[in-house]
Amino acid sequence: MHVDKQVCGLSPDSEYVELAVEVFAMLADATRVRIILALRNAEEMSVNHLADVVDKSPAAVSQHLAKLRLARMVQTRREGTTVFYRLTDEHASELVSDAVRQAEHVIGNAPHHHESRTTA
Repeated sequence: MHVDKQVCGLSPDSEYVELAVEVFAMLADATRVRIILALRNAEEMSVNHLADVVDKSPAAVSQHLAKLRLARMVQTRREGTTVFYRLTDEHASELVSDAVRQAEHVIGNAPHHHESRTTA
């Protein structure tokens, strides 16, 4: 009797490992990380507003948003001539937040995310 082996997405031999690496590669850019951080608490933002927040030109931000859109990390809504961007789901935000928390450990001392636990 042949039984198909179903592999968990989180196991080392998962078919999703290579795709996960592509996700990390997409987020391996400071401007894209800043865009994700800017969008994490916003319902949506225009290119010009994002450009102001991340301190880059609208043209540069637009190119990064196009890549994030192709990776299905952001979605758009058009209102007249203005395009608004929002995160597709919470996963990119969680990845970036976890990466920032990990980076806090690199600089030493008590990371900010641990301070809230000790004062609560």
